[in-house]
Amino acid sequence: METLSVALGHRAYPIHVGRALLDKSELLLPFLRQRKVAIVTNTTVAPLYLERLSDSLRRARVEVVEIILPDGEQFKDWQTLNLIFDVLLQRRCERSTTLLALGGGVVGDMTGFAAACFQRGIPFIQVPTTLLAQVDSSVGGKTAINHPLGKNMIGAFYQPKLVLTDTDTLTTLPDRELSAGLAEVIKYGLIRDLPFFEWLEEHLERLLLREPAALAEAISRSCRNKAEVVVADEHESGERALLNLGHTFGHAIETGMGYGECLHGEAVAAGTMIAAQLSLQLGWIGSSELDRIERLFRRAGLPVSGPALEVERYLALMQHDKKVRDGKLRFVLLQGIGQAVVSDAAAQDEVRTAILARSPHA
Repeated sequence: METLSVALGHRAYPIHVGRALLDKSELLLPFLRQRKVAIVTNTTVAPLYLERLSDSLRRARVEVVEIILPDGEQFKDWQTLNLIFDVLLQRRCERSTTLLALGGGVVGDMTGFAAACFQRGIPFIQVPTTLLAQVDSSVGGKTAINHPLGKNMIGAFYQPKLVLTDTDTLTTLPDRELSAGLAEVIKYGLIRDLPFFEWLEEHLERLLLREPAALAEAISRSCRNKAEVVVADEHESGERALLNLGHTFGHAIETGMGYGECLHGEAVAAGTMIAAQLSLQLGWIGSSELDRIERLFRRAGLPVSGPALEVERYLALMQHDKKVRDGKLRFVLLQGIGQAVVSDAAAQDEVRTAILARSPHA
């Protein structure tokens, strides 16, 4: 097991990365205010890992409340969030009850938001079971639900007490979900870690084969990058916005196509290629760098172009992006592999051209 830290002063918390961690309740016990937890999971993850985690805690004499949500991005809404509150109230959970998010990014986001809201704030722990959640959404305290007009528009910054990443859960992850997680892994190399990008170019096939050592290295390296950015800019007033490379276009794709039609990582990959195309048009990267980025996404089994979404629909949806300032779109763009910036330098016509170049049927 490797342990990293998100160094946020008195709110600092560890990230444990290793195998068979679901069986090690002793890693969770120091972070429980009382011997009662509510595990939030979904209909896909519950049959695989809920009993195992619950039994581990019960053997340690912890009372366990189980909350099973429907699975899918389309359920990341107020109605489903209320299912969590219903059980918490029915089972007389208190401010000292800890919520445990057992699942992917949707479960983690919703559990964290529920924890931020219930009785004005209760502790929660992230137990991510997908690669995307393990390398990105479980770390940093962003919690949210979706709105029909925009993804993650309603939420809160609310840090977990612990992130417990059991890499063995990736053995049951569908290939498509594994590829989606790799989009966020590749992102760290693109925005701030050229040596990591080069490592991914060399070792991608090992990740696709799910070699434990390679996965552990990719997860730890990703989490270390994320933790450094979060510590420098917890509430996304500056540097943290760089973590949204590809997300402005990607969120528009997810919202425009309908939540659940494509996976978040797939939308981010397509969005990143549009952002890279825009960077090329601005003269900030060369065609060889664009080709290099595209090759890595293709090898990871990810899309390198957007769907048949009208350009004006993209532009309308992107106006809801959280990086918009004074009505002006700002994008995370590349000035080289490993060097990202937030910029409003692109004119709307240039943005249209980039979308069309990477969405030929739009």
